[in-house]
Amino acid sequence: MAESVDVVVIGAGPAGYPAAIRAAQNGLKVVCVDSWKNRDGASALGGTCLNAGCIPSKALLESSELLHRARGEFAAHGITLSGIALDLAVMQKRRASIVRNMTNGIGSLFKAAGVTAIFGHGRLLAGRRVQVTRHDGSNSEFDAASVVLASGSIPTELASVPFDHEYVVDSWDALEFAKVPDKLCVIGAGVIGLELGSVWRRLGAEVVVLEALDRFLAIADQQLAAEAARHFKKQGLDIRLGARVTGATVANGSVTVSYTDKAGAQTLSADKVIVAVGRRPYTDNLLAPDCGLQLDERGFIQVDAQCRTGVEGVWAIGDCVRGPMLAHKGKEEGIAVADQIAGRYAHVNYDVIPSVIYTAPEIAWVGQTEEQLKAAEIPYKSGVFPFAASGRARAMEAAAGFAKILAGRDTDTILGVHIIGPMAGELIAEATLAMEFQASAEDLQRTIHAHPTLAEALHEAALAVDKRAIDNINR
Repeated sequence: MAESVDVVVIGAGPAGYPAAIRAAQNGLKVVCVDSWKNRDGASALGGTCLNAGCIPSKALLESSELLHRARGEFAAHGITLSGIALDLAVMQKRRASIVRNMTNGIGSLFKAAGVTAIFGHGRLLAGRRVQVTRHDGSNSEFDAASVVLASGSIPTELASVPFDHEYVVDSWDALEFAKVPDKLCVIGAGVIGLELGSVWRRLGAEVVVLEALDRFLAIADQQLAAEAARHFKKQGLDIRLGARVTGATVANGSVTVSYTDKAGAQTLSADKVIVAVGRRPYTDNLLAPDCGLQLDERGFIQVDAQCRTGVEGVWAIGDCVRGPMLAHKGKEEGIAVADQIAGRYAHVNYDVIPSVIYTAPEIAWVGQTEEQLKAAEIPYKSGVFPFAASGRARAMEAAAGFAKILAGRDTDTILGVHIIGPMAGELIAEATLAMEFQASAEDLQRTIHAHPTLAEALHEAALAVDKRAIDNINR
């Protein structure tokens, strides 16, 4: 017999677990079902983000950047070190410990909020019933007033370069290498490919990145992308654009990758190949044929602007629906849906979602790019401030990059902010808040920023929009 509950959330990743917690905070009886298993077979909450994505990658990015700085930057500070060595096992142990603490933390949050967590596979049946197959093989069924689908996404596999998870690997595998490869090939120069390529380059690998598109970081403002490409080249990342991979063969402990570019057919050999060409929604065995839900041509669950599906009382959020596959976007959708279920007001502003690439220098943006404004024929003005003119950035030995603000030519409303430089992922929060409140460039100009700080770059970029920068020559 089915157990009656108020809400069943399928998925405990960055979209699902906030939805479950907020629903419980709203006084509802909540069950959250999650099927995640780690490589050792252990169940864990948190989904891809906490277990095999956002968090472990940032741990390795931080560790590898410290090694890189110790080897190449500390001398400029008058710090001379000898005997610097990499202990990858210790680095990986630290990564795993951070992940374990974070995922265990979600269990504690569930307990405090009163959410019932079940490890197993959830499947939506007709009539808002959810069938759960636990990892121990037992089955149960829930009759829910509301169901929230937050099943997440998985790496996209290339038919011409299938995963073997030893030589040809996905992003999860690439976080758990036990040895630094001598030569690494990364297929895809997007966020994931650049971050993973940066980690292993800093740790000593020779890294070649193959990107099918002819334009680098096509999703970003192209002034930002050009600056990023210049720095990545200096760091030793060999990024080859217009390189369309056609196949890969494994022999004698090495992978030969075939691709074509403007010069014709090419090959390269590598010890490991990371396929990082994107992710696809994970909806395997999620929906019973009679549940009434539809997937679009790309496999996403169809929803409206409030994340409602076509079935009353069934919602979908996060990577399994339209929009950018970003943890913070999924989190806001989860909270919004939980509040709507409880009859409260909720809203997600899809026009103001920040993006961050955690390379060095960091890259972050929110709003529209200069290319998008031109294409839409929106009159705009632009202000740029280089971190080379920032005293704080100079003191940090991190003066690469710039902050750029785009504002309406007639309205002065901030339309987009693009940052490449130190702590860009943190600095973008001010820009996001400003845009959420529909601030103008003048609003930022008249906001006092502490000195000396990196945030002054945003202040100066806002001044530069009107050719009134103080700490840089106006052009």
